[in-house]
Amino acid sequence: MMHLDTFGRAGEPPLLLLHGGGVAGWMWEPMRAHLSSHARVLVPDLPGHGRSASGNYTSHQETVDLLAHILEDEGRPATVVGFSLGAQLAVLLAAVRPDLVESTVVISAQTLPLRLTGPALALLGATAGLAKNEKFARLQARELFVPESHLADYLQTSSSLSRETLLTSVEENLRFAPPADWSTFPGSALILVGAAEKKLMKRSAAALHAALPHSTLEVIDGCGHGIPLQRPEWLANRIEEARA
Repeated sequence: MMHLDTFGRAGEPPLLLLHGGGVAGWMWEPMRAHLSSHARVLVPDLPGHGRSASGNYTSHQETVDLLAHILEDEGRPATVVGFSLGAQLAVLLAAVRPDLVESTVVISAQTLPLRLTGPALALLGATAGLAKNEKFARLQARELFVPESHLADYLQTSSSLSRETLLTSVEENLRFAPPADWSTFPGSALILVGAAEKKLMKRSAAALHAALPHSTLEVIDGCGHGIPLQRPEWLANRIEEARA
């Protein structure tokens, strides 16, 4: 089961918001507050996260299958917006189910797989308990620009992550590469990356854009790995521009 919050009138063009790893659907609240009031918005808590923490995250593909069922029930193609882990899911969903995705906004997606993931995963496994440490979680929240109003949500989400979900979602993230069908996605695609992000993230954004030449790549000045929470009003306006 995957928890889903829905807002707005059924039948309107849907907007699906996919959060990053280690957070949950609440991360979109600051941005969602600036969207048009009639927007049809779908906000899941991905498997293993938030109100879907009773089950573990198993794979990107299984999660995309669950998301496809949500969009099939909507009955019309959606704009899919994803951040970090959710951005990888947005790319995969657009590639394998273009019939369900009219446009996509990809924010801070790593799309160049790491060659040596073993040492990184071993270290993560040894330190997985830190996710439940409040002091460590507060430092992570600062990196993501989590506002004080959602700090309790972040701490709760972080403490509820299972070791299995943490390791699986990170491994999927580190190994991710866009499928070949991404290059034939017919809809519009907006790729966003913060100017202050790591070089790997900026190279990933450039590679994703190169694989789909009709996409739009924008590097956002003054932002790191946290655009949705750092610039929520700007992002809401940019998403609505992209959907127009």
